[in-house]
Amino acid sequence: MRRFRLAVAQIAPVLGDVDKNLAIHEKVAQEAMAQSANLLVFPELSLTGYFLKDQVTSVALTEQAPALETLRRLSQRVAMVVGFVEEAAGHRFHNAAVYLEGGEIRHIHRKAYLPTYGIFDEQRYLAAGGHIRAFDTALGRMAILICEDLWHPAAAGIAAWDGAEIILCPSASPGRGLGQAEPFQNTGTWERVIRAYGDLFTCFVVYANRVGYEDGACFWGGSEVVGPTGQSLAKARYLEETLLATEVEPGALRRARVANPLLRDERLELTLRELQRLIQGQDAPGGGPAG
Repeated sequence: MRRFRLAVAQIAPVLGDVDKNLAIHEKVAQEAMAQSANLLVFPELSLTGYFLKDQVTSVALTEQAPALETLRRLSQRVAMVVGFVEEAAGHRFHNAAVYLEGGEIRHIHRKAYLPTYGIFDEQRYLAAGGHIRAFDTALGRMAILICEDLWHPAAAGIAAWDGAEIILCPSASPGRGLGQAEPFQNTGTWERVIRAYGDLFTCFVVYANRVGYEDGACFWGGSEVVGPTGQSLAKARYLEETLLATEVEPGALRRARVANPLLRDERLELTLRELQRLIQGQDAPGGGPAG
């Protein structure tokens, strides 16, 4: 990992309009490059908007789509994480995020946990991803978890155990419930979760949330960059479009992992054994005997 300048694009995508959203991405990328950013992170489904429903198939892109070719060219000057609907083999559609760097697609993460509670109905229109992987970049080893993925601690654990120094979380979180110091109840919950993960997994966590309105829902923004001891390094305003920029310093990661060597002491064989016991126990009423 090396020192670099990070920018988070807290934008309001236009629902169902890839061309307009691509223009927004190009404009924001130019702004990020003017600020000497090395990495620019956009929110979940930043090229399409979130509540797509039956529009999923009409806005979906393959890896060879012209829109992604435009972003490839831009990534020669600034690496980017962009959210889109991916049309994969067999005409399966995924809520995906792509990491572009040096003019190439380096990694695509397909959202593994698709929410179906409250106002969410992603499983009706999209297929769940089946992998969580860390990957190497010119800036360090990273992993992408999309929104709901981060609500499952095992997902963040897998990313960290796979060597991620930075967890990138593109999000499209609509506000739910009345908050106190923050606009919505789930705003405070999100903030506690990402700060706890930074501390527990001694890694940087980049939370890129969107703003704007769709289908009666208000997206609250509040994007944040958290350091490897859980401290907030940069925080965007709620409800406003902005470009949040900060420095990511590798010395902070080393200090955190020396002082708190949780990853060094992780017992993956114990975790694997207990997960196998739990999975096998689902097939037998009452579960298995305690060890």
